Amino acid sequence: MSKTQWRPWLLLGALSLLLFLITASTFSSLGVVLPAMIEEQQWSFASAFLGFTLLGAFCGGSSWLPAILIRRVGVRTTIIAGSAVMVAGFVCLSTARGLPIYLVGTALLGVGYQMMALIPGAHVLGMLFKKRALPFGVYFTIGSLGGVAGPWMALAGMEAAGGAWRPYRVARAIASALVGALCAALVGGKAWLEAAAVETDRAVAEDAQAAPANARVYRTTTDWTVKEALATPQFYVIMAACFAHLLGGVTAVSLAPSHFSELGVVSAVAVSVLSLESLMQVAARLGGALIGDKVDPRWLLAGSQGVMAVGLLALGGAFGWPMMMVFALGVGVGFGMTVLAISILLLNYYGHRNNLELFSLVCMVGAVSALGPVIGGFMRDRLGSFTSTFQLFAAAIAVIFVAALFMRPPRKASTDAATAAGPAPAMLQDAA
Repeated sequence: MSKTQWRPWLLLGALSLLLFLITASTFSSLGVVLPAMIEEQQWSFASAFLGFTLLGAFCGGSSWLPAILIRRVGVRTTIIAGSAVMVAGFVCLSTARGLPIYLVGTALLGVGYQMMALIPGAHVLGMLFKKRALPFGVYFTIGSLGGVAGPWMALAGMEAAGGAWRPYRVARAIASALVGALCAALVGGKAWLEAAAVETDRAVAEDAQAAPANARVYRTTTDWTVKEALATPQFYVIMAACFAHLLGGVTAVSLAPSHFSELGVVSAVAVSVLSLESLMQVAARLGGALIGDKVDPRWLLAGSQGVMAVGLLALGGAFGWPMMMVFALGVGVGFGMTVLAISILLLNYYGHRNNLELFSLVCMVGAVSALGPVIGGFMRDRLGSFTSTFQLFAAAIAVIFVAALFMRPPRKASTDAATAAGPAPAMLQDAA
């Protein structure tokens, strides 16, 4: 295999390492380090946990920024800029002597998360690979492993520093700069990426044209404009699924420890169940990588929404091991599979040319879903239990499950009705 053929796989490895690193260093380790910060700084819990809200809100709300930067200055420069933002965030956390600097740091980490890996990574992988389920599955699976490893990395780092939390943040800043530089070096210039994208588009179009009308996996043969995609109900089903999986998944793992405590579940058992839920995310993404090019991703999306709804219902009444296992399996598989199915569906339905903007729009709902834990706390104060929150979110996700179940590939208005059962003709050009 030539160097050119190996380069996409090397880049996949580097981008996956980057996603692993920043996932482990942000969402999954902040809560581990926070008790030491609270004790030293004498913060209130409410003020300290506001950092989690800012991290999630800025991660989702800033998803438009990397899309604009990539179009204007390229992927390489965007990753470098994202590394600088991420390093700045860790520096703020490592030097924080009060809440303002700490909160600024968490906001910067949210922005850096999108700029460094998630959106640039999805954009690049869509340009380089004809069959996307395996590379996307590898990418998100390794990212999920960061969520599993993050707490242990934080504990080991603090132990190595004699219990101090500042050196751990400095180490995360250095690691972010090094891995970001590696990805920037491998991703190459704009010309190489565009040439690779042309070859990928040609291969996808040839396969789609040669596919039978009843092909199990639909792939468009023409790129859609953003305006055309936004005019289809399928896009909003995909966006709603993204919102629902973040709302349900983030709320579940945020409220589950307190919910289990109120149900009388031993803390060791509760931690074990949450760890199992994280491992189910990894297993779901790995499984999706293996079957995503053989089974239409819309079935993966519908299935993920269905099992997540069941998992949330089980969490509401998790008085024993059976229900807790259903929760871990349902929410873990649902959360892990949804983002993979969404990423592939957007490419299969609308092509790669404007996928950067479409994926960014879908990611923006993360800012709103960050309200899930707040809603749960509000309902708990008034109803005396978290169960109603889980039931409410499960009902909302069940509606999206039905919509995904009956969703069909979108068709451009000019497409001949006679082709409705098969791929759109290659002669249809982008209206952009």
